[in-house]
Amino acid sequence: MSAYKMAKAVMAQGIEQAGAEGYDEQAFARAMMTEVIAVYRRARSMDDIASELKFLADNLDEDEEYAFMRP
Repeated sequence: MSAYKMAKAVMAQGIEQAGAEGYDEQAFARAMMTEVIAVYRRARSMDDIASELKFLADNLDEDEEYAFMRP
């Protein structure tokens, strides 16, 4: 199983568990993002983390090509 499939499965399980405990998926996703950033901080600089988050934010539209790709 790829890391992406594992992450997707963990997220689905977490959303289900959070819902059962009275939390909505947005609150759970925010908490997960906080934990992901905590893991990043163990080995990466804040500038590197910020750069990755900016890249992800700049490429939220799945229908558009990434900015660095050529047509």
